[in-house]
Amino acid sequence: MEVRKKVLVVDDEVKIVDIIQAYLEKNGYDVKVAYNGKEALEIFGKELPSLVILDLMLPDLSGQEVCKILRKKSRVPIIMLTAKVSEVDVINGLNIGADGYILKPFSPNELIARVTALLRRTENDTLSNIITFNNNDIVIDVLKHEVKKQEKIINLTPKEYKILLTLIKYSAKLFTREELISIVFEDFYDGFDRTIDTHIKNLRQKIETDSKTPKYILTVHGVGYKFGGESYEI
Repeated sequence: MEVRKKVLVVDDEVKIVDIIQAYLEKNGYDVKVAYNGKEALEIFGKELPSLVILDLMLPDLSGQEVCKILRKKSRVPIIMLTAKVSEVDVINGLNIGADGYILKPFSPNELIARVTALLRRTENDTLSNIITFNNNDIVIDVLKHEVKKQEKIINLTPKEYKILLTLIKYSAKLFTREELISIVFEDFYDGFDRTIDTHIKNLRQKIETDSKTPKYILTVHGVGYKFGGESYEI
């Protein structure tokens, strides 16, 4: 079964949210909604959407503030939604990491086209990336699904590879076991949450120089895991 891409819609106007949600769902997207900045950040951390549609004017944090915070955690595509925008606003938004603007009132079909095109573009960008960590100690060719440790190919299971890529993509985020299980098993799982620990243990044995003192897959005791490598992308 194909997993639908998640889109987070953030706007304090309920009617706008309802319209965007209806059109996105009609086009096959899984839509999550938030009506203020704090709620958006909370939902983002739980749901890990593939794209964010973010209103510039929110009742608590501004859209620009939310965008800055998201950019510290993720490279997720962000479309800013606004009633009016100046050239300065556009430049500032792009400088802090927004991928584009849509002006209200907007055509829902145009919005869908922008979302689809942006997701297609970012997917293609991701596939072409080669990511290196700690002076080429670890090299990941995302297009080939190939991982090398000190220039030697290491064989990861599909679940180990998915865990690694998830931790890398959201390197500033701390994942609970439940969140990793939801991502790796795509919610089709009825076992114990400690199963993820076994996958982490096996992954560490393959990519860490010393699995007892890991520098890539870090444990935050009582909470979960996060990534600790310093990267460079080419």
